[in-house]
Amino acid sequence: MVEGGAPVTMSDVARLAGVSTATVSRVVNGRYGVSASTTAQVRSAIERLGYESSLVAASLRRTRTNVLGLVTHSFQSYTAEVLKGVMDALTQSGFDLIVYANSDLYGTYSEGWERRHLSRLSGTLTDGCIVVTPWGEVRSSTPVVVIDPVRDSAVPSVTADNLTGATTVVEHLLGLGHRRIGFIAGRSSLAAAWSREEGYRKALAEAGVPVDPALIGRGDFNPESAVPLARALLERPDRPTAIFAASDGMALKVLEVAKEMGLDVPGDLSVVGFDNIPESALAEPRLTTVDQSMYRLGHEAAHMLKSLVTGDWEGRRQIMLPTRLLVRDSTAPVSVTTRS
Repeated sequence: MVEGGAPVTMSDVARLAGVSTATVSRVVNGRYGVSASTTAQVRSAIERLGYESSLVAASLRRTRTNVLGLVTHSFQSYTAEVLKGVMDALTQSGFDLIVYANSDLYGTYSEGWERRHLSRLSGTLTDGCIVVTPWGEVRSSTPVVVIDPVRDSAVPSVTADNLTGATTVVEHLLGLGHRRIGFIAGRSSLAAAWSREEGYRKALAEAGVPVDPALIGRGDFNPESAVPLARALLERPDRPTAIFAASDGMALKVLEVAKEMGLDVPGDLSVVGFDNIPESALAEPRLTTVDQSMYRLGHEAAHMLKSLVTGDWEGRRQIMLPTRLLVRDSTAPVSVTTRS
């Protein structure tokens, strides 16, 4: 708004930018013939005059930026692998990518980070965004594709078959003779976390093994959240002989806690994760885990978003990718001394 609260006009923008109204019109409508420096002057004037409430801004938002965004709560191994798939999918596509991550990892301003990130990027900086594991439902004025959405989300999404992956983990442990199997869950609002816990419960039920609530710890995918939970499980007099953590980051923390407590993995305790981040194959012992192909999650999400932006998408808006169990060194048959 200009002085007195009157609506911003093209003449106001021209006056502040020191150009003609015709030049402002050419910038607003994306026409050729205006230098980069003059375009920058005009856009700056529009912003200073409060273009969010003016018709000028609406016109600018109709102009494609050919930039896509990837927003995430934190930049960790999982996100890095997803990003590789996104970048490969956008190679020679004509789209650039902005990566926007939270600067307050698991801190005071974590809640609502998706809304804040999208409000900063959508429309003016990007044509659409990929949101990686949001904590809540996402809404945006531009196309959005979510990797690992919240439960019951209707937003276009790409996820792994978490239910089958988790079921396979527990079946593997049951096949090794384990019956007291601990589980460290992820953030309960996420469909992936819910499905992994459902797979844990389903496999035990089908084997006729009662689910013991005392063996379930509530984490949130933050690796550090697994430390007190693992310690509590392993300090029990009837401690579990195996622990399945809903992410590799949390499983690696279980390995650390077990080592601190003088427990041998896998002799005294079998440990399984989920994700197959690069660190899982480098751990000591190497971590048995579920590969959900984070690269493919990113690649499929980028392909879908690009097509939604251009109006070419005709496929399913909820894609589920297969998972596979990778048996490494952190699981073994239950020993006679630890058998319940």
